[in-house]
Amino acid sequence: MSDSSRDTAQGAGWGAAEPGTYGRLMPDHVEKLSWLNPRVLWAARNGVLASLFGDPTGRTRGRWAARRTAAGAPADKLIRRDVPERFSFLVIGDTGEGGASQYAVVPGLLEVGRDTEFAVIASDVIYPVGSADDYGDKFFRPYRDYPAPIYAVPGNHDWYEDLGAFMRVFCGDTPPLDPEPRPRPLTRAWWRSLLWHRPRAADGRRLDEARKLRSAPGQRAEQPGPYWAIDAGPVRIVGIDTGLLGTIDAEQGAWLRQVSRGPRPKILVSGSPLYVDGEHHPCPVEGGGTVDDVVRDPEHHYVAAIGGDIHNYQRYPVTVDGRTVQYVVAGGGGAFTHATHTIPRVSVGGVTEREFRCYPLRGDSLAFYSRLYGRRLRLRRFFTLTEAEAAAVVAERLGIAPGRAPGADARVTRRTRLVAGLLGTGRRPDRPARFRLPVRKLYTQLFSPSSATYSPPFFKSFLRLDVTADAVRLRCYAATGNLAQELDPPVEDEVVIPLPPVRPN
Repeated sequence: MSDSSRDTAQGAGWGAAEPGTYGRLMPDHVEKLSWLNPRVLWAARNGVLASLFGDPTGRTRGRWAARRTAAGAPADKLIRRDVPERFSFLVIGDTGEGGASQYAVVPGLLEVGRDTEFAVIASDVIYPVGSADDYGDKFFRPYRDYPAPIYAVPGNHDWYEDLGAFMRVFCGDTPPLDPEPRPRPLTRAWWRSLLWHRPRAADGRRLDEARKLRSAPGQRAEQPGPYWAIDAGPVRIVGIDTGLLGTIDAEQGAWLRQVSRGPRPKILVSGSPLYVDGEHHPCPVEGGGTVDDVVRDPEHHYVAAIGGDIHNYQRYPVTVDGRTVQYVVAGGGGAFTHATHTIPRVSVGGVTEREFRCYPLRGDSLAFYSRLYGRRLRLRRFFTLTEAEAAAVVAERLGIAPGRAPGADARVTRRTRLVAGLLGTGRRPDRPARFRLPVRKLYTQLFSPSSATYSPPFFKSFLRLDVTADAVRLRCYAATGNLAQELDPPVEDEVVIPLPPVRPN
């Protein structure tokens, strides 16, 4: 097994390394996606409009669900898969930017996942706005050699065109919804409708040709809607759609409570994580209660809750009524890397730094961002930190041990402290920042890099879950873009989750 980032800097992908072969998989021309481009930001405006003028996704989701049921999809939205007694599946989150960092995940994923029964994409299949014509290079092409079915739960970006392309690809080529009646003038709904981004009339003309890249019988999958459940072996995998704003509507909430009943152990897969960046986000349900209330209910037997949306890996083993639920962030499947160095010292839900895991390591995240902004601002000599310097200053600010043994140049200086502060490095709770700035929000919403703007190491990741009657083994694999990690993807985190015995009825 190759070194991971917790073992050596080379295992993290630093230093001189032979590049991987992922470039051979990519199309000849890759359109650069930059979140600093005003045209991209304007196209992705529906999330802001939903916040200002009311979120219509619950009503739209209900119309999609009714159309699928009328077309013959099962009302319980349950997919029953015949799998061996021991089986495995993959989870990949936030995949579809279409750049080098998405394709860099593919060789390792194919190697690790060649014997898996299926894969699940958790959130944001297609950036920037879920357009149908983007599925060719951002879904069908990268995963054309994965031999098994791929299911998905949508993320907010898939909703930026009202989920139409997602429903065509994953839900039986569902035709578009009929237009809704025009709202009364000058109401909030009228302003929202006036400004709402909608798909181009010609969008989807290339979709039939793109489908041919994943047309083998074993690759085909049709799911009953944007939320669903899969019964496979001893577990039930429950996929929920958290829409534009990280919430679920009353109809989906009622279904979630119903499908969660019974003694079968369950794994939640959602578009938004319930624990992330040292905070608890329980996910409200319209009409009352939260998704996490459902997960925590001992009668529902959830053992893990996996969410996308944030583009890295995090794990929080939370004790709930004497049992442990593994809350996982799994959004490292291809889109730009969200910083982990901005995560403060963890103390949430009974989880401390001792139990918390993340990838990339905070020091590697800070080193990565320092190099990125050194290039972008043309201040390389000032901003750029070595991985050893970054790990040392993160350890000092958070009062924690470095993620791996420090290197020879692991010195903390005034410059490294200043750079760490400017790049939003987290702090200990007892040492709050002198000036409180929304640094994390700025990084994730405005200044985050496009996947087209950087080179290896990419710090991407995906999950493999191995299921037996007694346990689920969850492993987080890294994809750096370097050949060494491509041939033998390192395991960055691993946990064995015991399954409760299923009581006979």
